[in-house]
Amino acid sequence: MTSQDPASATTHFGYQTVPESEKARRVADVFHSVAARYDVMNDLMSAGLHRLWKAFTIGQAAIRPGMRVLDVAGGTADLARAFAKRARGPGRDGREGEVWLTDINASMLGVGRDRMIDDGLLMPVAQCDAEKLPFPDEYFDVVSVAFGLRNMTHKDAALAEMRRVLRPGGKLLVLEFSKLLPGLKPLEKLYDVYSFKVLPWLGAKVTDDAESYRYLAESIRMHPDQATLKAMMEGVGFDRVEVFNLSGGVVALHKGWKY
Repeated sequence: MTSQDPASATTHFGYQTVPESEKARRVADVFHSVAARYDVMNDLMSAGLHRLWKAFTIGQAAIRPGMRVLDVAGGTADLARAFAKRARGPGRDGREGEVWLTDINASMLGVGRDRMIDDGLLMPVAQCDAEKLPFPDEYFDVVSVAFGLRNMTHKDAALAEMRRVLRPGGKLLVLEFSKLLPGLKPLEKLYDVYSFKVLPWLGAKVTDDAESYRYLAESIRMHPDQATLKAMMEGVGFDRVEVFNLSGGVVALHKGWKY
């Protein structure tokens, strides 16, 4: 919970309470550190499951030629690259497809841009804060954010911005780590061991940075659960918010519409 006084406002950085003004710098340091090996670590951490989670999200996005799509906190461009391949060319109204890759972190954005170029995709990129998106109202057909929302200081403000830039009839897709389903409670201790022992150990071995992966594990625990995030999306005006639990709730996809 944050203070009402901006000068003394605090927020969470993992399990630590820090000044809001300091969180952005700390999160930036984490992702500058891990950017070069981010995709390798994703494969190791999830045993490749992140590819299936993203494939499900891409399917739910249902991108068609001519659509305008915004990938927020898009990092290494897994979603943006898939969206671009589907949005290319004119739609039924003659409008050319347009996919933007954005991230607040220059190191992550650079990796994503290079991967797009390697795929022969010339897409616009923008380094920007999700809480202050530099796009006009009602511009995009689809907005996505994958594994980025939990790092944002004011999640409700970011969600409101994503809704602002969506056209009426557009949809938001939020793919994020979440909470194990009630029936899997007996696995929580094992999940904790994996999160707080194995992940930092992998981080130390692969990226020489255990602390960044300890923060990432803590940030997952501090992120709102499925019902809370659904309520947050509804609170900023999204309709028909659906929740898809993946891998027993380890990850959830929230899909909401703007009407």
